[in-house]
Amino acid sequence: MKTSEIKFTVTLDENNLPEKIDWSATDANEKSVSKAVMIALWDAKENNTLRIDLWTKDMMVDEMKLFYHQSLLSMADTFDRATGETETAKEMRGFAQHFAEKMKLIAPKQP
Repeated sequence: MKTSEIKFTVTLDENNLPEKIDWSATDANEKSVSKAVMIALWDAKENNTLRIDLWTKDMMVDEMKLFYHQSLLSMADTFDRATGETETAKEMRGFAQHFAEKMKLIAPKQP
């Protein structure tokens, strides 16, 4: 059986705030730097989601807005593929559209 590893290394400042987030994956064979990471894990024993949300001090607010918008779209795509609930995924994408308009990431759709 093949295994793969994803590793995150977080460099903290004197106040324990993330300054740098490095990550690597055995399948990618390269290291990368990121300003933010959101990890959601399903705890089958507790029937609950565990989350890790980290972002560096130099992550700008506009970058965070884009990060969330793109994450919402990605979650809708994953939900669609994993469940086949296409109509619900479409509604999630609609919310992502509304979010992007509200955050002024995109122009509002014209009726």
